[in-house]
Amino acid sequence: MAVKRARRLLILGLVLVGCHPRERPADASARTAPRAPGVPAYSRAAFPAVDIHTHFDPAATTRELAMMDAQNIRYAINLSAGWAGHGLEAALAQQTESAGRIVPFCMIDWRGVGADGWVAAAVATLEQCASAGVRGWKIPKVLGLGAGDGHGHRLHVDDPMLDPIFERASALNLVVLIHSGDPRAFFEPNTPANERWDELRAHPAWSFADPMYPRWTEILDEFERRVLRHPRLRFIGAHFGNAAEDPDRVESLLVRAPNYFIDTSARIPEFGRHDPARMRAFFLRWQDRVIFGTDLGIGTDPSDLMLGSTGEQPPTPEEITRFWRSTWRYFESNDRAFEHPTPIQGRWTISGVGLPDGVLRKIYGANAAHLLNLAWP
Repeated sequence: MAVKRARRLLILGLVLVGCHPRERPADASARTAPRAPGVPAYSRAAFPAVDIHTHFDPAATTRELAMMDAQNIRYAINLSAGWAGHGLEAALAQQTESAGRIVPFCMIDWRGVGADGWVAAAVATLEQCASAGVRGWKIPKVLGLGAGDGHGHRLHVDDPMLDPIFERASALNLVVLIHSGDPRAFFEPNTPANERWDELRAHPAWSFADPMYPRWTEILDEFERRVLRHPRLRFIGAHFGNAAEDPDRVESLLVRAPNYFIDTSARIPEFGRHDPARMRAFFLRWQDRVIFGTDLGIGTDPSDLMLGSTGEQPPTPEEITRFWRSTWRYFESNDRAFEHPTPIQGRWTISGVGLPDGVLRKIYGANAAHLLNLAWP
């Protein structure tokens, strides 16, 4: 199942171890998105969307397309496609079955890092993926937080040993979606005083408070150096650039790296609690470099559903409705202090940014379609 398979890939790693439009301001006074008569407010995206960050089981295509249709999501990028012999073939078959609507990104095998021939094998994997028509490479947080360098040390995100792999990805015109680090609270003591205690209690392995792990700022420093080292390679920083707690830091890298994009997946609860005027200005400024994403995971069993995160129990129908309604409400309304999409990710409220129609169209779908060369109106 999709969610469980994504977890297995992460655990396996932890254990074994271009061209784009200029940013241009939008009309800040533009009206927010219109609603069709009889359609409840925020029940689906106001404009067609591309979800750049999903984890889909190829055996659940019918279920996945049904949810996409219900939410006005035209394409979904499946980041759990694996590599040849480890899931890629099924993911490519799903792309065909879905008439191209579910698009796979491949991965590489992080086991055996530092061994003779490992870099060449990783390069060969990306070449094989590109030859099969894959548009992107997904890098999980195992890089920086799990994989070793082959010499008894942690493999840093910016380790020079990896340079040939990234340069080959650039030459192959792949887009690299990279997850480095995790919420800042995951690097703090795992106690009831932690603001993400509900989530950490359900997933104690997600805690990186142990001094054996790098600090939150350290992993971000490595990530930023990696992006800046490859100016021709198009990067997407997962989860609001891996630093939703610090929009100023995210913006700093956007300024320095014109090849860099960010997705919104699983971080509306975090960036949504910042001052809405500040965040609205952020989205207006970077409207060409922000890409919509959810971190939605869907499997064949109705209980196998990840809405940005998972709790101790499967999400209820009310939580599913809240997830989608609060997501669209954040981007499309100026409402204040309402419930955020994912209850397990913190007990606070968020305030909407009421983006203009033109900005919504870009962030929801056009930016991703342009980046990945997807058919788009």
